[in-house]
Amino acid sequence: MENKKIIIYTDGGARGNPGPAAYGIVVYNSEGKIIKRIGKFLGERTNNEAEYEGVIAALEEAAKLAARYVDFYLDSELVVRQLNNIYRAKNQRMQGLLLRVRNLETKFKKITYTHVPREKNKLADKLVNEAIDKAGK
Repeated sequence: MENKKIIIYTDGGARGNPGPAAYGIVVYNSEGKIIKRIGKFLGERTNNEAEYEGVIAALEEAAKLAARYVDFYLDSELVVRQLNNIYRAKNQRMQGLLLRVRNLETKFKKITYTHVPREKNKLADKLVNEAIDKAGK
């Protein structure tokens, strides 16, 4: 498992901004088979905070799975650009979340972050909405 690779689609969302929020994570093995689905209600957050918390939870899950290479797909262009060091995180809370991501990244050989259109991230988005609905929000 020295070179174990996984593919992760994440999404975060809030109803209102800020508002009731959740993240959705779909983890695939290198053959494209879904190995994990996670949807978690977060309480009151902004959309971007929920996006970052999804990435953080996904990195923690990838570490548990002993992955060495992780390819992320997100539909938040802003967050992808911040993760790829194209944009700076200016907000203090966002900087703190980005620092948590950077600390988790050290557990892996290589991580990529790619922006995808929303329609290519439907399952992660569905998990977000299910988690918010389940919380009665």
